Amino acid sequence: MYDIVIGLEIHVEMKTKTKLFCGCSTEFGAAPNTQVCPVCLGLPGTLPQVNKEAISLAIRAGGVFGSTIQPISQFSRKNYMYPDLPKAYQITQYQEPICIGGGIEVMREGERVMIRLERIHMEEDPGKLMHPEYEFFSLADYNRSGIPLIEIVTKPDLRSPEEAVEFLKALRTQLEFAGISDCRMEQGSLRCDANISLKEPGTEILGTRVEIKNINSFREVQKALEKEVKRQSDLLRFGEGEKIVQETRKWDTGKGRTISMRSKEDAEDYRFFDDPDLPVIQLTQGQIEAAQADLPTETAIQRRERFQMSYGLSEEEATKLTEDAVLARLMDQAGEGHSDPRKVATWILTEGLCLYRSGEGFRVDASTLLVLLETVESGGLSHSAAKQVFESLWKIGGTVDDTIQVLGLQQNSDQDELTDLIAKIVAENPQAIAEIRAGNGKAFGFLMGAVMKETKGTANPKIAKALIEAELKR
Repeated sequence: MYDIVIGLEIHVEMKTKTKLFCGCSTEFGAAPNTQVCPVCLGLPGTLPQVNKEAISLAIRAGGVFGSTIQPISQFSRKNYMYPDLPKAYQITQYQEPICIGGGIEVMREGERVMIRLERIHMEEDPGKLMHPEYEFFSLADYNRSGIPLIEIVTKPDLRSPEEAVEFLKALRTQLEFAGISDCRMEQGSLRCDANISLKEPGTEILGTRVEIKNINSFREVQKALEKEVKRQSDLLRFGEGEKIVQETRKWDTGKGRTISMRSKEDAEDYRFFDDPDLPVIQLTQGQIEAAQADLPTETAIQRRERFQMSYGLSEEEATKLTEDAVLARLMDQAGEGHSDPRKVATWILTEGLCLYRSGEGFRVDASTLLVLLETVESGGLSHSAAKQVFESLWKIGGTVDDTIQVLGLQQNSDQDELTDLIAKIVAENPQAIAEIRAGNGKAFGFLMGAVMKETKGTANPKIAKALIEAELKR
């Protein structure tokens, strides 16, 4: 058994409208190579100009994580040649980053542990390479080239793949709350490189460090780290530790394994030097304070604990709601306006979360959700009908009352009409009646389901249940 040592390098695209050194759009999803100009294509004779909003967002990130903001920072050139880097160097920060230190708390064996940050620095994103299947060429899209990034580098404080994922989720939530990034991993606006090594228990001597590049989902981060732990531990156990070399590996999702890409470069391999085209960034205290105005004061752990105490939620429920800033804000807005916040949480985590995962954002606001729940509780709408109303509100908007009218889902409490319908259903299902009288409770649910099906979910469930019971006593 070996101790696991993990450090992360997280690349976060900042939420700016234009790129870091030019005026090209950062909007996602445009046709390839349509959001480019001579500056972000690295053409000769062009000069970069720093995006002030990007600097402001980087300062906010430092404030969120308790980093020290450097009053003086500097851009450097990191020299390497890849097809997705048209200048053959990347503009980044090396010796003088904009933020140093800071940290994020995670839970380890029931105790809070601070995962320290080494630094947060700004840099430009390279372009994107696409590799068509069964072809012998790659395609380059430079729309992403020059999008402003912050790179958040941790110290090697993480001790398990699960802890690394918890850290990433806490980091994402705080970035979203502060308005720094949308952190959409499926769009590449949050990407992670993981450095991992194993060491003998009780020693401070770290093993050989291996880097795993560009993992773009929490699930894949955990799987990649688990597989790399197994690979390294197997080599060490069988006396083949020399095969663990300092290198960069990529995570192959399909094959479920890490694959060697290249030997790991050291800083001297990149020949860093100050960018002669960009001035030193000099910040005043007033600029720092302005950029950090209205920062969220709660950490991810504090928010989760508050949701448990204030709303009576389980740890699992509170965790799911607070891992996402949109869901957390919705729960706060709707939960404070309802007498039973657990009902709000249940609806968000069932009906809401199912649609939210479609990737279009949460499209029903807190006030509309509260009206829908109050309509169900007052007997104006059955739960099954409320699901239909919710889906319609999600797709086309509108008010709860108007949607109920359009869909014809007003709750049916007409006892005469329901009595005739239930008598018909009971008569047509003698086997279910026999099972109910034999003590089979599921058969009663079958009859309720038949009533709801016939009324398209509009029957008042309390009245329907009472009428079925009355019919069975005859």
